[in-house]
Amino acid sequence: MSVLTNTAAVIVTFNRSAKLARVLDALAAQTLKPDTIYVIDNASTDDTEAVVAAKAMPSVRYVKLPKNVGGAGGFHEGMKIAYEQGANYLWISDDDAYPEPDALEKLLDGIQDFETRHKWRPSFACSRVEWIDGTLCEMNTPMPVWDWPRFLRADSLYALVVSCSFVSVLIPRWAVKEHGLPIADYFIWFDDAEYTRRIARSYPGIFVPESRVTHDTPENKGVNYSLVTEKSLWKFAYGARNETSFHRRERGIVGVLGFANRVRTEMKRGNVPWSIRRRIFGAILKGWSFRPPIVQV
Repeated sequence: MSVLTNTAAVIVTFNRSAKLARVLDALAAQTLKPDTIYVIDNASTDDTEAVVAAKAMPSVRYVKLPKNVGGAGGFHEGMKIAYEQGANYLWISDDDAYPEPDALEKLLDGIQDFETRHKWRPSFACSRVEWIDGTLCEMNTPMPVWDWPRFLRADSLYALVVSCSFVSVLIPRWAVKEHGLPIADYFIWFDDAEYTRRIARSYPGIFVPESRVTHDTPENKGVNYSLVTEKSLWKFAYGARNETSFHRRERGIVGVLGFANRVRTEMKRGNVPWSIRRRIFGAILKGWSFRPPIVQV
């Protein structure tokens, strides 16, 4: 691999050693292997460190954080390290996402082919993320731009997208240099959507359907406030706070009111208990004054 295609994989993990082991095996089996694999451990209390050590993979750099800073903080730290170490492409993914052997090769080929054909630099390239039964993973569906099929043809299967999840997305170095790092203070949820929308200001990303990843989640559900329960409330509350903060930054009160109305409608449709609705609305109120910094590199 040439200096110009020096690629670093960044995997954030927390107490999922068995699944992480499968991820590392999948990375080792890539037809185009990442030069370096950064495993960012969010202060796991299981045998994660021992599992990583047992793999004895020379390309792995294991970083154990002193405390759990959430997925957002973990990706922030991992991308910062990868950038500082000179990576030209950062392949971001999760500790329960298993890429097909040619997943990275398809993403890198996609970015380079798109640049050659169309003379534009995509801000990222994302994979088709499937659930364990082969269906589309609902929580990892990228958001298309209005003219998403502009470059979609038989010999060029790329759809333009404005955001995606942090489950198998390839980000070029220039995008990190221009737009900074993910917002660490989000802790969890919406960090990926905010970041990919931010870097897509330069040019949209591309969805590369031939790059495939399996996301091994307990159930296949998207992020919809009609589904919030007492058990999942803490995650949805982070999401509500973070997305409110994003809409205030981008569109002010109009954006926040539009988001709040969507959340209200979804919770009403799902007949969410009022005790939960009140806490979600409280998180939206917190989001109005929540102004986390964007760290540049």
